[in-house]
Amino acid sequence: MFILHIKVLKWSWMALCVSAFFMFSLVPLTAQAQTPQASVKLALIEGLSGPNASGGEAVYRNLVWAIERVNARGGVLWGKASLPLLLERFDSQGQTQEALSALRLAIDGGARIILQGNSSAVAAALIDAVNKHNARDPARRVLFLNYSAVDPALTNEKCSFWHFRFDAHADMRMAALMELLREDTALKSVYLMGQDYSFGQSVLREARRQLAAQRPDVRIAGDELHPLLRIKDFAPYMAKIKASGAQAVVTGNFGPDLTLLVKAARESGFEGTFYTFYGNALGAPAAMGDAGVGKVIAVADWLPNVQSAPAESFYRAFRARFPKPDDDYVHMRMQLMVEALAQAIGEVGKRVNPDLAAPEAADIARALEGVSVSLAGQNGRMRASDHQFQQPLVVGVMERQGAPGVKFDVEGSGYGFKVIKTLSAAQARMPESCSMQRPAP
Repeated sequence: MFILHIKVLKWSWMALCVSAFFMFSLVPLTAQAQTPQASVKLALIEGLSGPNASGGEAVYRNLVWAIERVNARGGVLWGKASLPLLLERFDSQGQTQEALSALRLAIDGGARIILQGNSSAVAAALIDAVNKHNARDPARRVLFLNYSAVDPALTNEKCSFWHFRFDAHADMRMAALMELLREDTALKSVYLMGQDYSFGQSVLREARRQLAAQRPDVRIAGDELHPLLRIKDFAPYMAKIKASGAQAVVTGNFGPDLTLLVKAARESGFEGTFYTFYGNALGAPAAMGDAGVGKVIAVADWLPNVQSAPAESFYRAFRARFPKPDDDYVHMRMQLMVEALAQAIGEVGKRVNPDLAAPEAADIARALEGVSVSLAGQNGRMRASDHQFQQPLVVGVMERQGAPGVKFDVEGSGYGFKVIKTLSAAQARMPESCSMQRPAP
């Protein structure tokens, strides 16, 4: 059985020099028997400290579990051999410049697969940097796999052959929420709240567009952007929301910006509904408590209470691997992303002489363009035209654990999400406006 190798790297000239000396794309490992073994290196560039550190660590746990599963069955196929996946983590502190520094360090260290997602602003900078690097240095080209950065522009006007997104983008998520909002005929006014950067701006823009198209009778009582991950007290914002008369809040907020918002709502006595992108975990249910029951709605690619035997087995396996309540928050899309990567490398490995070539970014990208994967009853496929993963979406409402349809809670909070709407991949699909520039074969 292969062992998952993990390193935490800090930024220093010493680390840079040591890493450049010891790491390269196919790294010979020395096992106890002194048997050399090749491997495929993946670099996670994420905010592992700072305001959204809990979100970064949740990503890391999901990737660890996915990679362990691939390695337990022998790794990725490469001709007649098998290569284990190796994961290294780079702390960007959630900052763009730190992420770009991490990218350079990861490439110099031999990583050819870059993983990031918890900021669309960071993702946009990484796409640009990867495009430039791959043009300058074709011998060391890299792929960027994105699991959470959902600004629609990233697979539309900013689309790149080297970038693949495995999460539903913001417009797709908003359309899923709108399925519920459209049915709420008693709703007459909403307040739009978002983080002031590309993703938050796109959420509010799309909310306005879809409301005008599908619920023109609903009044937008307020439309507000706030600084990203800097607000410590949302009480003044909740005071404005209550004063506006809004019956619901539509928000793409994540991390502390969501947790503190719902906490302020509870403390202010706000009785409206929250239509959220990320209200199903990372502290939000516990922060809302009973005040959120029946009122916090979240859209996701998957929820633990989807009520199928494969899904339940999958979720129980994750909780057995990470039993601490604080470690709960499984991302199905990240599991599918790693499975898709393993499948793509295996497809490339069938067509080349592994004695003469290592997995190359362009070859893996072409294989990823046609990949279809399935796990625990969830399936998806990569759309080649824009590299936007196509998968079902679910919408859930917060309920007490033990209520009908809520076998599992989240993070030991006593609250879980009951699935109330399921959209097939075809229903969740949206048009794209990507003009993909592909390298020559």
